Amino acid sequence: MVTRRGAEAAVLVPVQEWRRLQSAARPSLKQLLLSDAARAELVVPERGLAKRRKVEPML
Repeated sequence: MVTRRGAEAAVLVPVQEWRRLQSAARPSLKQLLLSDAARAELVVPERGLAKRRKVEPML
């Protein structure tokens, strides 16, 4: 454990352990957004089928 002015700042681990942790880690949000693989189907309703409400003018 490495501290800076008494507060924990970093942890030193062997290279093999770091590689194991990196390979087991989930992808970051940036990696997910930039990936080609879809995570879920996006259902988009057709446009123009919505019924409009009648708006009463305010007096």
